[in-house]
Amino acid sequence: MSITSLTPHPTSISDVPETMEAALFYKPGDVRYETVPVPKITSDELLVKIESTLTCGTDLKCYRRGHPVLLKSFPSPFGHEFSGIVVRVGSNVTQFKPGNRVVAANSAPCYDCDFCHKGNHNLCEHLDLLNGSYADYLRIPAQITAHNTHKLPEDVSFEAAAFAEPLAVSLRGIDLSGVSPGDHVAIIGLGSIGQLLVRLAKLKGAHVTAMARNPLKMAMAKDFGKADSLVNLRDCFDVEQIKACYTPQGKGFDIVIEAVGLPEVWEKAIGLARRGGLVNLFGGCPSGSSINIDTRRLHYDEITLISPFHHTPEYFRKALTLICEGKIDPRPLISKQLPLSQVPEALETVEAGQAIKILLTPKQPA
Repeated sequence: MSITSLTPHPTSISDVPETMEAALFYKPGDVRYETVPVPKITSDELLVKIESTLTCGTDLKCYRRGHPVLLKSFPSPFGHEFSGIVVRVGSNVTQFKPGNRVVAANSAPCYDCDFCHKGNHNLCEHLDLLNGSYADYLRIPAQITAHNTHKLPEDVSFEAAAFAEPLAVSLRGIDLSGVSPGDHVAIIGLGSIGQLLVRLAKLKGAHVTAMARNPLKMAMAKDFGKADSLVNLRDCFDVEQIKACYTPQGKGFDIVIEAVGLPEVWEKAIGLARRGGLVNLFGGCPSGSSINIDTRRLHYDEITLISPFHHTPEYFRKALTLICEGKIDPRPLISKQLPLSQVPEALETVEAGQAIKILLTPKQPA
C-alpha cells in the first residue's frame, strides 16, 4: 500500500532566492516570523526547500522554557520534523541531486567517539543536531547529509515522511521495552509520541491500555492506535484501582511507558508495573527534577527501569521503511494545517489540547 501526497510537489526547481521567511526563537514565548538570508552550504552539505514541517512536543517545551542543547544562540532557527526537495548540492555530495524528494533526521552521530564505538549512537559526544525546519529553506549539515538523509519514493507524501523522526524515537522506545505478543502494556500520555507508541505496541501484538486526560487524544488512541482499553485520568489516577480494573488478577502491567514527562507521573508509572515488570520512563522531565522510589519494591519486585533518549540512524531508517511500505500511515495525527507564519499559534493550539499534530507549510512561490 502506498501513501500518496496530500499536496502536489513541484516538477522543477526554480532559482533559489537570496532571502526567505523563517520562524526564529528569541526567548521563551517569543517566536517571530521574519525575512532572513537563505542559508549558504558547504561542499559537503545540502539545501532543502521545506514542503512539510510538523509541530513537536519538544518544540513546545522549547517554546515555553528554552532548550540547553537545541537552542544555543539567539535568535535561533526552530523546528526539526520535516521533508522537502533538494535545491542545492555541495560539490562533494554524490548521492543527491537537485529535485530529489528527501527526508532528513534532526541528528547524526560521528561514528568515532567512545559511545559510537559501543553502538550508543544516540549518546554520541559529537552528535550533530539540526534545527530550523520552520522556514522556507533548510541547510542540512554534512554529518546528517552523509548518514541520516534519505530519498523518498514518489508515492510517499511529504506529510507522511515528516513523521519519520518521531516514529523513529517511538520505535526505539518500543523495541527497548521488549514488547511481545500478549503483553499487557500501559501507555500514559497520548500526544503524538504516545499515539505512535500505542500503534507500535499493537503492531507487536500487545494488549494496550491508553491513558490520558484529553478526550480528543483518547479517541485518537482508539481510532488510530487501536488501543484495547482507555483510562480517563481526569476521573481516576489511582494506581491500585487501575491495576485492578485493567490487568490480569489486578497484578499490574507487564510494561508501562510514561510519555508525559512529569516527575509525579513517573512515580505513578512505576506503581502500575507488576512484579518483574518493566517501566519505560520515556517522557523527558525538566532539568533538576527528582522522583521518590520505594526501594523495597524496586529491588524485591525486580522492577526494571529504562529511559530511552532520542533515536539512531538505524531506527530512522526502520521508521521510514514502515511509512514507505504503508505499515503505518501517521497522517491521521495531523489535526489541522496552518501557514508557517503561525508557528506560535500552532504550538499554543497543541498545548491547549486542541490538536495532536499541526502541519505547517511554507508559502509557495508565485
